[in-house]
Amino acid sequence: MAPTRPLRIVVVAPEALSPDLADAQSEGELERSRSLRIALLEAGYNVVATLPADPFLPERLAQIAPDMVVVDAESQARDTLEHVVMATRDERRPIVLFTNDADTSQVGAAIAAGVSAYVVAGLAPARVRPVLDVAMARFQHEEALRRELAQARTQLSERKTIDRAKGILMARHSLSEDEAYARLRKTAMDRGMKLAEVAQRIVEVAELL
Repeated sequence: MAPTRPLRIVVVAPEALSPDLADAQSEGELERSRSLRIALLEAGYNVVATLPADPFLPERLAQIAPDMVVVDAESQARDTLEHVVMATRDERRPIVLFTNDADTSQVGAAIAAGVSAYVVAGLAPARVRPVLDVAMARFQHEEALRRELAQARTQLSERKTIDRAKGILMARHSLSEDEAYARLRKTAMDRGMKLAEVAQRIVEVAELL
């Protein structure tokens, strides 16, 4: 069996994390961000890029297509998260946030918005892999539930369309429900179409007439 490739991770860090800024707070944040990236690499992850949370983030993430987004938010975690959540809205990816921001009032909203793990205070290297493993498992579970829900909604919509088409055939051709269904099914088989597709066409034609 071929070895599993390491997860490709993009780290999103505030633009303030620049070595050009010499104040003590910025230096501390820069060192903390560096420590996070080192911990990710030591845990076996592939850190493919470190990006700022700016308006270009959606385009950059789309180009890189990482497996996971790790957010390093020393402060202003809410603002950074808003950028990341918006950037992953169309192409969902697991998001893990590490922060020392003591304000946890936004944790619930962050989780509801799609953040898979919100870790406050502490970047012990030994914690990195378990946190990311749990975040990935949670994300995959939620995505499976989303797919099941979408499939159930599609099936319900198709059943309603088929019922409408049967009703149209029954009314126009004096057919029983079973006869109308049999005609729908035969037409679908003859034309190599799905039953719901035939039903949709019948409904659309009926609405035009």
